[in-house]
Amino acid sequence: MTPDDPEETQPLLGPPRDSYPRSRRGFLAAFAAALGPLSFGYALGYSSPAIPSLRRAAPPAPHLDDTAASWFGAVVTLGAAAGGVLGGWLLDRAGRKLSLLLCTLPFVAGFAVITAAKDVWTLLGGRLFTGLACGIASLVAPVYISEIAYPSVRGLLGSCVQLMVVTGILLAYLAGWVLEWRWLAVLGCVPPTFMLLLMCYMPETPRFLLTQHKHEEAMAALHFLWGIEQDLEEPPMETEHQGFHLTQLRQPGIYKPFIIGISLMAFQQLSGINAVMFYAETIFEEAKFKDSSLASVVVGLIQVVFTAVAALIMDRAGRRLLLAFSGVIMVLSTSAFGTYFKLAQGAPGNSSNVSLLASVSMEPSDASMGLAWLAVGSMCLFIAGFAVGWGPIPWLLMSEIFPQHVKGVATGVCVLTNWLMAFLVTKEFSSLMMV
Repeated sequence: MTPDDPEETQPLLGPPRDSYPRSRRGFLAAFAAALGPLSFGYALGYSSPAIPSLRRAAPPAPHLDDTAASWFGAVVTLGAAAGGVLGGWLLDRAGRKLSLLLCTLPFVAGFAVITAAKDVWTLLGGRLFTGLACGIASLVAPVYISEIAYPSVRGLLGSCVQLMVVTGILLAYLAGWVLEWRWLAVLGCVPPTFMLLLMCYMPETPRFLLTQHKHEEAMAALHFLWGIEQDLEEPPMETEHQGFHLTQLRQPGIYKPFIIGISLMAFQQLSGINAVMFYAETIFEEAKFKDSSLASVVVGLIQVVFTAVAALIMDRAGRRLLLAFSGVIMVLSTSAFGTYFKLAQGAPGNSSNVSLLASVSMEPSDASMGLAWLAVGSMCLFIAGFAVGWGPIPWLLMSEIFPQHVKGVATGVCVLTNWLMAFLVTKEFSSLMMV
């Protein structure tokens, strides 16, 4: 995006950044859309308590061995990669609102299939469905929220996407403390159902309505959201019908945002965050921590708190500073976590060959208990560092940096990159730990 793009230099909403809206329904619309990220956060966090629960389950419930457990955690990312492509297509053709409504269907269907599962293949099929919904929601929700956001709160609302994701993960951890895997899946149907009901009463984004030459509807949507009445300028006809062509990648205003968006998504997943979230409880079991469920809840709570902090300071601190600070914290914490596993190899009661997908029933000895707290502390520091920068910022920037006429394709490519990298990390995580 460059200053030569007239459509993109126009503010999303006309009033200056220091003014305030006369209506607060825009916050309700943002919350309704953010229930999509809440649902996909729950789907991501579901595997952490569900895998140990499925290992404990007696026949005729399906049983997960090491290989099936790794696929159970990772297959959701394959579905999400497909959902990212589908979401990019839906974004420009069905619109932002309808795309969010449609993504509720595979969420509910996927969790319903998991609830009724009698074998491993049915479990994986349900996870694949929820992954498809995750991919659509992770792409469309940030765009919807960015396009309805009032200028003075755009950073806050954009960061709330990631806040809802980590809240969903925490909800899965908390529920896994008291519920078995089937009831966890039943609970997973609640947020998307609530989202479906709320989004039915929310408007389409003014920007998308303008691209469809629905000027009156765009003004009505703006008035509904923020109580604003103003003249809106439609995008140029040639820009609207330009679409995306590979030859446009020669333009700095196209290829630079592409490089930035794809790089941010790839590096976000290479940090290993999804491996930590998918296998949090198993990691703490392998660390010989006495109450692995409680430790997982603590990790989820820390992620929620620091993501909320990031949302509050996003517009003041700036994206670049938070990314740099977040990266430094993650380097320090992963170094400490690696040190723990190196020390744990020689500690009493610890195996020199660490298998994160093996059941652990040994009680920690006094000598290794301090090392277990090192594992918990370093993971909490990692989660906090990720939450203040590399968690919310890539998703926020993805919805901000692309010109309107390539936004559907560009955001689809970014989401596809994110979820493919997530699949590689989560699927190979256990293999790497056994080396």
